Amino acid sequence: MMFAVVLQAASPDVFEIRVLDEETGRGVPLVELKTVHDTRFFTDSAGYAAVRDPELLGQNVFFSIRSHGYEFPKDGFGIRGRALNVAAGGRETLKIKRLNIAERLYRVTGAGIYADSVALGHEAPILQPLSNAQVMGSDSVVMTRYRDKIYWFWGDTNQFRYPLGNYNVTGATSKLPSDGGLDPAVGVNLDYVIGDNGFAKSVAKLPGDGPTWIFGIVVLKDQSGRERMYSGYEKIRGSLDVYERGICEFDDDRQEFAKSLSFAPDVPLHLHGHPFFHRDGDVDYVYFGDPYPVMRVKATSEALLDLSQYEGFTCLVPGSRQKSAQVERGSDGKVVWGWKRDTAAISFALQESLRKQQQQLKSDEGWLKLTDVDSDKIIEAHRGSVTWNQHRQKWILITTQIRGTSMLGEVWYAEAARPEGPWVKAKKIMTHDKYSFYNPKQHPQFTAGDGRYVFFEGTYTQSFSGNTDPTPRYEYNQMMYRLDLDDPRLDAVRK
Repeated sequence: MMFAVVLQAASPDVFEIRVLDEETGRGVPLVELKTVHDTRFFTDSAGYAAVRDPELLGQNVFFSIRSHGYEFPKDGFGIRGRALNVAAGGRETLKIKRLNIAERLYRVTGAGIYADSVALGHEAPILQPLSNAQVMGSDSVVMTRYRDKIYWFWGDTNQFRYPLGNYNVTGATSKLPSDGGLDPAVGVNLDYVIGDNGFAKSVAKLPGDGPTWIFGIVVLKDQSGRERMYSGYEKIRGSLDVYERGICEFDDDRQEFAKSLSFAPDVPLHLHGHPFFHRDGDVDYVYFGDPYPVMRVKATSEALLDLSQYEGFTCLVPGSRQKSAQVERGSDGKVVWGWKRDTAAISFALQESLRKQQQQLKSDEGWLKLTDVDSDKIIEAHRGSVTWNQHRQKWILITTQIRGTSMLGEVWYAEAARPEGPWVKAKKIMTHDKYSFYNPKQHPQFTAGDGRYVFFEGTYTQSFSGNTDPTPRYEYNQMMYRLDLDDPRLDAVRK
């Protein structure tokens, strides 16, 4: 249940700073303003920062200004910042240049999303601007439309009362924008599934040791026409060790998932990633993969629960596994690429092993050739999602890149004529300064302008980045971005 927050008048002993995108005039979240004595302020989701430190009030204070993918002008000494007269009850507006192609909109999860706005007496666009279900931070999102609502699920979730929180999936719903929900450019009103203690309930507490993670959420109709929501799941223990995989189904009465099918973690094809529907020939399929949709199964509940019906897009001899991979070639000597059952799907790691270690593929025979249009370097895509885009009349991919063991905050955009690719050209649309932004998920339910404006969110965290300085409030939370596909900087992808 949601409750509107009653906003109080701003304290007269607070100084207001607002940072705007110089191109759009919109408030920019996640901008750091740091004093000479290293006191830091970060703008909230409306771009506001509330300064109330007594030693700063009444002083002319210099703030260095920086933000991932944005740039404030340098002064005569090459320092990016501005001196402000920090007067009690005063205000100042600053403009910052966006370097990222994607525009940062707001934080979706966590506490204090509009804390500074509230402190300054401004109205927040969401019903719960300070705290919602006691959630302080949540990992990667999966979401889908189900029974006329949007259902959201996140991974490991932090709480107020103790460092250990919910490790068995957090869930929430929101209204569709067309049915009373907020404009996605403004925000999302989340109605969490809440436990007896007021904290987000575990909605996938499946049997077995360790956390439960879910991926690959999909809604299918059974023979009676009733919608049923399924998801792939993983059971985790130790150092991110996956010891069981399977499929679970959502129970509407209990508001939680129950196990439908379990299998060994090394099966060649299993439900994961961010599925979508696509008709190939006269058959409707669910496509999935992470990030490339190189797995599929017929779009029925019966087929989804039968692993023998899964197909992988691959160059291997049917029945092959990654550890015993054998490239299939036709009578003409050419590699046979196609959809094959019970066969390991192509991945970048498998392709590189076939090319470099096993020498079964020549350099020009690979399928995964995603290349940075600016540097001409091959991109090893790590996580992401694919959707059909009406505006471009293409399949579009938003993905992150992995370098060695470090997942960085670089996000890429690509297009292809078919969901399985080939995906060839990519353009970097956002970056982070030694901070991770991973598992980007497109939200087709939010796409605006007949597909021109694409919305996606991902996890903002210091994890895997090497950064030991987490951003207050923002750390380990979901950030929403918007991408304008008519941005001329994306033209190189289309050529």
